[in-house]
Amino acid sequence: MLSVSGLTAGFSGRDIFSGLNFQITAKDRVGLIGKNGAGKSTLLKLVYGLMAPTEGSIVFQPNITVGYLPQEIKVNSEKTIVDEAKTAFDHILNLEKEIKEIEVQLAERTDYESQSYLDLITRLTELHEKLGLHDASDIDSKTERVLKGLGFKPADFKRSIKEFSGGWQMRVELAKILLSMPDLILLDEPTNHLDIDSIMWLEDFFINYPGAMMMVSHDKMFLDNVTNRTLEIVNRKMYDYKANYSKFLQIREERIQIQLASKKNQDQYIKQQERFIERFKAKNTKAKQAQSKQKQLEKVERIEIDDVETSAIKINFPPAPRSGDKVLIAKELSKHYEEKKVFNHAEFEILRGEKVAFVGKNGMGKTTMVKLINGLKPTMGEINLGHNVKLGYYAQIQENTLNAEETVFETLDNIATDEWRNVSRLRGLLGAFLFGAEEIDKKVKVLSGGEKSRLAIAKLLLDPYNLLVLDEPTNHLDMSSKEILKNALNNYDGTLIIVSHDRDFLQGLTNKTYEFIDGKVKEHLGTIDEFLDKKKHENFRSFELDNQKKQAEQKAKKEKQEKPSEQKVDYQAKKELEKEIRQLKKDVNNTEKKVEEKEGELAELEEKMLNPDLMNDPEKSKQLAFQHGNIQKELDQFLSRWEKQLESLSALEDQLSNQFAV
Repeated sequence: MLSVSGLTAGFSGRDIFSGLNFQITAKDRVGLIGKNGAGKSTLLKLVYGLMAPTEGSIVFQPNITVGYLPQEIKVNSEKTIVDEAKTAFDHILNLEKEIKEIEVQLAERTDYESQSYLDLITRLTELHEKLGLHDASDIDSKTERVLKGLGFKPADFKRSIKEFSGGWQMRVELAKILLSMPDLILLDEPTNHLDIDSIMWLEDFFINYPGAMMMVSHDKMFLDNVTNRTLEIVNRKMYDYKANYSKFLQIREERIQIQLASKKNQDQYIKQQERFIERFKAKNTKAKQAQSKQKQLEKVERIEIDDVETSAIKINFPPAPRSGDKVLIAKELSKHYEEKKVFNHAEFEILRGEKVAFVGKNGMGKTTMVKLINGLKPTMGEINLGHNVKLGYYAQIQENTLNAEETVFETLDNIATDEWRNVSRLRGLLGAFLFGAEEIDKKVKVLSGGEKSRLAIAKLLLDPYNLLVLDEPTNHLDMSSKEILKNALNNYDGTLIIVSHDRDFLQGLTNKTYEFIDGKVKEHLGTIDEFLDKKKHENFRSFELDNQKKQAEQKAKKEKQEKPSEQKVDYQAKKELEKEIRQLKKDVNNTEKKVEEKEGELAELEEKMLNPDLMNDPEKSKQLAFQHGNIQKELDQFLSRWEKQLESLSALEDQLSNQFAV
């Protein structure tokens, strides 16, 4: 599909990466990994053709189609949401339009023997052949399904795209790519503007996607669930791993350990040679030998330890002053903006030491709620902080929370306690949030939005708060910085409220979830994993019932048009439903066989892995571990498919029982 050879790119005479070689084949799901500035986004632009490389080549197979989602876009469209999304089908719609125009001409003309008439017939045949290569059916339902999956409500479809924020406009751009079904999709941080529901829907969409994809993402769980291969750019080189992100981390650690051992041996060798050269270079009898060793030493290619992201830095929040047992109390809380009701009659209590997640689709009121907690007045009801609560607040936009005239370093130094009043400690803290030596002397007013956000998070680590309210704190952090912040929050002994769509970040961090949905705030006890498992089940059930409702409506419409007898309608509908149930039972049976087959393969492989002889064959052991991981992933997919099929089967059997009960 795609072959990249000797690819080099750089700016101002400095190479970002050099001599990259890799191929993308059908069904490859590639995660592109590397530190900020390693060239990940640049590589996507090169592959898409927005930039030209300094050296090297990018060669596609003939007729390969490519879709590209950048981190940011500028939308100039005047179309509605649904019409803009349907531009993905422009090539199909143009074919259909031309076919209709030719059919009209043919119906009006009578010169059947003329060359121009025969030319129209030939053109019509060509157009029908081209249209046959595409699935032009159900454009409306496909568009609706994808827009709903990405978080749009049916009421939004006819609104102008210009009414929506940049994040929602990015969703429309993503919808267009998904609907056009290119052979290769290039995605640069696709989950940045999505909520948890939309991210989970996108993962399910990609499971059966027929094409290949290459993506940059800081969402670890998304990469684990979607990718099967990882390309890492480090020290201007590229490493290729046939594994998802979590498995890649394990393999990379082994690679670094090998590098460290090799470098240690090389350093000892170089040191020995240098001692010999220094000792004998002035002696006539040994001078030639010393010169020879010097030349050999100059030819030695020095081993470099790859500069990879690491979470070795340990940072902790200051001890939280003791607050009252009830940290936050909300009663009959409502917030409206003009005609829009964000939520109504919300009530909840947050107790000392609880770590709470606010989740829900974008626009459901999560950010509004944290603003209320931070002092914004409600429309109705009341929200009160408990006794001795000292609140630390992180907002998504930091324009008014930082002193524009201070430098990055001064922002922290001016509030640092004695514990932190140490230049190297503050530099280490800033480094953890991606501020290097060149950035710490910049003034806040020249920082980007992402840099201000990272600085605001670092600032929170210096003051002893007993209630932290964080609104999407991971949006501008890389994986290493997120891990550092998560470790600090896990060790934090105060109360935490966090708005986030990053499931991996929330995993193991929170013990209660408040879901913002349809103007309500619902409490769910337990971890984020427990909430998401329940949510996924409910979403699937809702999706199946919605499908059944649509199918029933379509059948009713068709039966009304044909006007058959009521008895015939019932008989045919029942027959069709029974046919669906029989087919689904076959599907369930086939999937169960696949599950048993994969479980057998796993058991056989695990027996091999218990062989003590493998201790002496690390390469074989590694191969078996990779094989085990791949089979486990396949088994998980079959189990997921089996559960969904059982859900569908149960729903259809219920429908048969209720609709055609004797």
